Amino acid sequence: MLLGGCAVCSLWWFNTAPTALHGPGDVATSAGRVAGLTGAYLVLLQLLLLARLPWLERAVGLDRLASWHRGLGTNVVILLCGHVLLIVAGVGLTEKETPWSATWEVLTTYPDMLLAVIGITLFLAVAITSGRFLRARLSYESWYWIHVTTYVAVALSFFHQISAGADFVMVPAARLLWIGLYAAVALCVLCWRVAIPARGWFHHALSVDRVVQETPNTVSVWLRGRHLGELNARPGQFFLWRFVTVGHLWSAHPYSLSAAARDDRLRITVKALGDHSHGLARLRRGVPVFAEGPFGHFTAQTRRRPGVLLIAGGAGIGPVRALAGELLGQGGDIAVLYRASSWDDVALRGELDRLAKHGLRVRYLVGRRSDLGHDPLDRRGLRRLVPDVVHRDVYVCGPEGMTATVCATLRGLGVARQQIHTEEFSLR
Repeated sequence: MLLGGCAVCSLWWFNTAPTALHGPGDVATSAGRVAGLTGAYLVLLQLLLLARLPWLERAVGLDRLASWHRGLGTNVVILLCGHVLLIVAGVGLTEKETPWSATWEVLTTYPDMLLAVIGITLFLAVAITSGRFLRARLSYESWYWIHVTTYVAVALSFFHQISAGADFVMVPAARLLWIGLYAAVALCVLCWRVAIPARGWFHHALSVDRVVQETPNTVSVWLRGRHLGELNARPGQFFLWRFVTVGHLWSAHPYSLSAAARDDRLRITVKALGDHSHGLARLRRGVPVFAEGPFGHFTAQTRRRPGVLLIAGGAGIGPVRALAGELLGQGGDIAVLYRASSWDDVALRGELDRLAKHGLRVRYLVGRRSDLGHDPLDRRGLRRLVPDVVHRDVYVCGPEGMTATVCATLRGLGVARQQIHTEEFSLR
């Protein structure tokens, strides 16, 4: 990433003579050019991070790539806004104009500026809705479609870079290189985000088989298909699911496998937490399904110790149930702590109890903290329930707040960071 940024900035370096920076207007304009080049490069990098490149996802994990994507977002918006302000300031200082006159001159005399204005407006909309306050209040579908406009913003902004960017207008070779960079990123996105999933559907013919009501607010969706073993999906991994029916088609949601994959069957278990997850209970048999994946490192492959503790809360029981079955088959002391507010929230209990007959140690920690008078997963509770926790691999899956609290508690008990395994399934 750093080398790529330096290479992009070198376009300005080699195209700008030291004698050209002889006034504050020239300095501001040059700084604006660097900000624009760097911002545009980081936008392309953001697209690549979530382009589903298989080698990158296997090496890093989709949750970490999504985190890097979010982290770059703030820097991108700052750079793009800085680019606009510095270019306007440079024109104003050079021409001795007011900010408003300089802005008007840029808008009316620079080519393709209307497209650029629309592009930066879309970038700002994405940035604003990515803030914690609005993100928590927007539905996943609204957030998703606002972020899809990023592709439109990138396309619209591209034209003014080629037609108005001094580093490309003056150097045809740099212009060709820049066009090639955009084309390569577009090809990666189209291939791994569109073509590969579409080909996968035709090959695997995945569709809804049946929906099982596990609890009043949790369902398991069984999916049937062919050659599903070729997906190499491991218990604990997740897919991005797109159900081809009203209310589900226009956005993909991440749900984990809740049972080991078979050659003709997959299963997910989902707790109703929003409009999309509520609607899964109404899915009909035969609804086609597009699935991207599998993703994630929340698997038995990261196990290093004979003793394992699995901690589940809420919807986290899906991947934990799948992982418990595989770990039990590998041998060793496997324990599960299942946290729920009430017995009505306990899903897949029958399957966990059957695994308990084969050696799985299961403890149900049911009840609200206000009713229990304590947190069953605090230091005292974990030390009492699993005295040897410090010697185990620990897998934690549940609501974000619970996961963060449990991980902090584990670290306080002396569990090494490399023994704690978590995964974030939300991409926003």
